[in-house]
Amino acid sequence: MPIRIVQLGSPRHADEGLRIGTVRRPPRGVPKAEFASRDYYDVWYPELSPQPDTMHTALESHRLQDHGQQAEADKLWQQFVRKFRKEMAEPAASRTLDLLAALSQHSAFAIGCYCEQEARCHRGILRSLLKERGADIANGDKDTGDMDPGENYTDDTVH
Repeated sequence: MPIRIVQLGSPRHADEGLRIGTVRRPPRGVPKAEFASRDYYDVWYPELSPQPDTMHTALESHRLQDHGQQAEADKLWQQFVRKFRKEMAEPAASRTLDLLAALSQHSAFAIGCYCEQEARCHRGILRSLLKERGADIANGDKDTGDMDPGENYTDDTVH
């Protein structure tokens, strides 16, 4: 039963199972009692989201990309990937990723974030980290963004 990597708030797949929100903050303006019924998440798990200073790097990359400064945006995105991978290499996060990879062999669930494009979202990096741990990941839901979010940046690039 593979993990699905999803955009929070998007319609659920029939066989998706539990949806885990790997985001720093709950959705704005949505009552807590409606998080699941509005397809955000069943369980909030911010421990698999970027730290605020790391997230700032990603947001600045997005801003530069929106203003046509692609080379600078790509450089900042690479910095974000390295920072986030380093955070996910910390013992607690690493054990959580190991657990999710193992659970993917036996349970249906999804992890996600609010971002529209996985290619410029930490969930794409989570996808790569889970694949590296042998997770069973659904293939049909990968975003087709123009840049691979994490597979080109392996753990040996983390300083």
